[in-house]
Amino acid sequence: MILQVRLATAADAGPACDVLHRSIVECCTDDHRGDATALNAWLRNKTPQNVRSWILSKDHHAVTALVDGREAGFALSSKAGEVLLCYLVPEVRFTGVGKAMLAAIEAQARIDGIHTLRLESTGTARSFYLRNGFVESGRPLAAFGMESYPMEKALTGAPAGTGLC
Repeated sequence: MILQVRLATAADAGPACDVLHRSIVECCTDDHRGDATALNAWLRNKTPQNVRSWILSKDHHAVTALVDGREAGFALSSKAGEVLLCYLVPEVRFTGVGKAMLAAIEAQARIDGIHTLRLESTGTARSFYLRNGFVESGRPLAAFGMESYPMEKALTGAPAGTGLC
């Protein structure tokens, strides 16, 4: 497996949108439980146009993961230190792709002077974030008719290079 994590470009919007849809529909079944209303609400803003605007926004940092040259992951954070998205296609779960994207997000946050990253995790991703140094920071919240888990991670150390291509 050849993994490349790089800054996302506008051309990545369509493939990134496909990653988001596949991940939510296929990997997050414990969260949406096949409920069409919840699933539609969750997917509503995951359009190529919106993803493109997120990638191009000066207020966001977006990375894409390519595995053997194919788009396999997409992550997005805000310049304020919030991890907004971190999704993978099902076939690369538990292979280090998510960890590599999260490391790129953390490296950029350090460069931006962010000391703490925050996020709201799905139930599906909760153990991933816990394994990667996040801690729960509040009571579960309701989002799209599902529970989400507020989490945060203190970033330590000096700003590191992103290692992005």
